[in-house]
Amino acid sequence: MSKIVIVEDDCYLREELEHTFLKEGYETAGISSFEEPEKEILRQEPDLIVLDVNLPGKSGFELCKWLKSRVSVPILILTARDALTDELYALGLGADDFLTKPCHPKRLAARAERLLKTYRKVKNLVRAGDVMMDADTCRVIWGKKSMALPETEGKILRLLMERYPAVVGKQEIVEALWGNGAYVDENILQVNMTRLRKNLDGIGLKRMVKTIRGSGYCLEVTEL
Repeated sequence: MSKIVIVEDDCYLREELEHTFLKEGYETAGISSFEEPEKEILRQEPDLIVLDVNLPGKSGFELCKWLKSRVSVPILILTARDALTDELYALGLGADDFLTKPCHPKRLAARAERLLKTYRKVKNLVRAGDVMMDADTCRVIWGKKSMALPETEGKILRLLMERYPAVVGKQEIVEALWGNGAYVDENILQVNMTRLRKNLDGIGLKRMVKTIRGSGYCLEVTEL
């Protein structure tokens, strides 16, 4: 069942939207705290985000830009702002669709389902900032450059991209790739990280993988 997260500060409208999607057979979650909404959105692991623009704290535009640089999830902007400039600005930030309030429930549900179907077709495309990777082929894409990584290095990079920008512990990476790690040479991760950096250097991304002393690894993505 697909999960739709609704980012709307009007509690009555948020509940109405949740009810609309529940009737269509979706799982829903509403964001009601706006101190750090981006963290709450990611914690919900949405398949689709319905996002208002006029929010307390960060605007929907800011959230859209932040989310699109970190996760491959469709975003549908639903707002009372109906100016063409707002729509074009939202789409330029990466929003996948733009609807104005009030919106007929059936139209909203149809647009949501279209976006979900589209993203299901590219479910294995992982993104961190401007870097993308096809998880099926381990092909890394950055601007006009691309390269296919060996399987092990591809698995490491995929884990780091899925957790971007968080730090992933060394033990977590070892267990994800080789089980509990009881019979794994302690240098194997370092060797594979060296190879990964060397391969990424071929498309200008050698410095993307950062070592966090005493913790693990994370990604620092260079914008195009």
